[in-house]
Amino acid sequence: MDFSRLPTSWFNFFKMQMEKSYFASLWSYLTDEYKQKTCYPPKDQLFAAFEKCPLDKVKVVIIGQDPYHGPGQANGLSFSVNDGIKFPPSLINIFKELETDLGVPIPISGNLERWAQQGVLLLNAVLSVEQGKAGSHANKGWEIFTDAVIEHINSECKNVVFLLWGGYAQKKGRKIDETKHLVLKSGHPSPLSANRGYWFGNKCFSRTNIYLKSIGKTEIDW
Repeated sequence: MDFSRLPTSWFNFFKMQMEKSYFASLWSYLTDEYKQKTCYPPKDQLFAAFEKCPLDKVKVVIIGQDPYHGPGQANGLSFSVNDGIKFPPSLINIFKELETDLGVPIPISGNLERWAQQGVLLLNAVLSVEQGKAGSHANKGWEIFTDAVIEHINSECKNVVFLLWGGYAQKKGRKIDETKHLVLKSGHPSPLSANRGYWFGNKCFSRTNIYLKSIGKTEIDW
């Protein structure tokens, strides 16, 4: 495993996980899957969320479920797609809420690397998937890894905004210390949830920036 692109602030965390048996089993499984099948994101982008957002710069954490499973979509950042790729429905609804909340026009690109570079950790619970098979890499060890990520941020950082969209993310973040961090919960941006009234109007982007400003941190340019 080549972790040379990881910011140094993530080194100790990754070293600890790599020494655990679950991680060895997970990596063996992934090695076989990527050899035998088409999986996303590309293997060299599995840890893109951490490469783009150093631990000591984390201001916001957005928790997704697993990567998009269509060709060319996933780039290692939750809810993000590569430049030139049609926006998936959840991402369309994220941009619609952003436009209503902060007046940010719908962007040309769905690549959310611009958020990551400002301290938004775009974390999926499961970091890989087989083409065309949503959830295919669930329960193989990724959830243990990403639970550890959340626990590490909860412990090592202060005043982080956790955006928990939907029941899955809220369950994932149930152990976050809300006396130390800001936890904002809403419905999921998927059409099923959004069309039932659980997503639109949650104002998570403006609420995040109000909080960051109140503690003397630079707001996110969404």
